[in-house]
Amino acid sequence: MSDILTCQKCETKNRVTNPPAGQVPVCARCGAPLPWLHDGTDASFAEDTRAGVPVIVDFWAPWCGPCRVMGPILEQIAQDMPGKVRIVKVNVDENPRSPAQFGVQGIPTLVMFKDGEAVDQIVGAVQKPLLVERIRHLQNLA
Repeated sequence: MSDILTCQKCETKNRVTNPPAGQVPVCARCGAPLPWLHDGTDASFAEDTRAGVPVIVDFWAPWCGPCRVMGPILEQIAQDMPGKVRIVKVNVDENPRSPAQFGVQGIPTLVMFKDGEAVDQIVGAVQKPLLVERIRHLQNLA
């Protein structure tokens, strides 16, 4: 995986690969944590769900209205919580194995991971405060 993430602090564009275990991507120029949102695939799924921060996997499709509602909310959360959450968007039409693994029957479905293990799931569109509350709960789990 290689993504271009823009630093909110200095606006530098950073090419980011998966950081070492337990670390989050940081800006090469100023060292600030980067908003960590990217597209995932069936091939990258196992690696995408392991991080030193909670991981939210958004199973979605471009034709899904509620999915289009969740997209900007997830982008905002990534920007509001740089270095504290990783958001992975998986298009279910292009990547059918990963959603099947978690029994996804409706989209959007958000599966939340802590230390590489699925620990929570939300089906359907939800408001940002509820999602932020669930993320904070994951951050507090020992």
